[in-house]
Amino acid sequence: MKFNNYQTLKQIAQLINAEYIGDDNFEILGINEIHVVEKGDIVFVDHPKYYDKALNSAATVILINKKVPCPVGKALLISDDPFRDFNKITNHFNPFIAAKVSISNSARIGENTIIQPNVFIGNNVSIGQNCVIHPNVTIYDNSVIGNNVTIHANTVLGADAFYYKNRSEGFDKLISGGRVVLEDNVDLGASCTIDKGVSGDTTIGKGTKIDNQVHIGHDTKIGKKCLIASQTGIAGCVIIEDEVTIWGQVGTNSGITIGKGAVILGQTGVTKSVLGGKSYFGTPVSESREKLKEMAEIKRFLKSRKNS
Repeated sequence: MKFNNYQTLKQIAQLINAEYIGDDNFEILGINEIHVVEKGDIVFVDHPKYYDKALNSAATVILINKKVPCPVGKALLISDDPFRDFNKITNHFNPFIAAKVSISNSARIGENTIIQPNVFIGNNVSIGQNCVIHPNVTIYDNSVIGNNVTIHANTVLGADAFYYKNRSEGFDKLISGGRVVLEDNVDLGASCTIDKGVSGDTTIGKGTKIDNQVHIGHDTKIGKKCLIASQTGIAGCVIIEDEVTIWGQVGTNSGITIGKGAVILGQTGVTKSVLGGKSYFGTPVSESREKLKEMAEIKRFLKSRKNS
């Protein structure tokens, strides 16, 4: 999530009432979660296990719960609760604004785009030309939709990320400040759900086609010309490269990569990253030929035991 105008280290420290290490006028351009952080961003970390990853990331400022040596060229914000203060920054720069109409006055809709009855389009949504948005579709604030996109009934773009911190009093939600971005020529089936990024974008690449009842988690990047069949569930922070085919009822772990041109057969659990150009099956996932051989060997073994 980028700020409309750059902020200084001192300004952010005052906003969250935090001690800081670095120059008062150190420039900050936005905030981002660790998977998508960029130069100029703040990233937060609140567990020693992940200190090194955050400190050595592309982030310019690290919001952290312990004083540690500050890397050269970076700055630190010292907080007793980085999770809470990350939420405070999100709320300040991207506050929730309740809708008053079904199609926001700030939405931009291109020529020849058809909006069917009972569609909700939130604040600052951008929709390109020659799109068809079918009934009961919900498009949350700040979503971006390209040209020649079709979205079928009851699909939801931009719901919050499923991201919580377990506290003694209950689960504390990390507020989502990102977006959903659909590139040109994307088709979405009925009753799909695509969550916005925590602070970055959940992106569906040009020409990708998605069947009914598919869920895509926060900050996931899906490449160009992919096919994803019904009842697939893709976790957050997944990278799916171009021309991947995923058949029905597939599930994935978070943070994995599926390589270009891979084929994931139905009911597979993609438990780890897989290379492109191959076919995969089963849980835990393996190449489909190897998995089928394993199954045949097990069947032969069980038959031999029965006959012995």
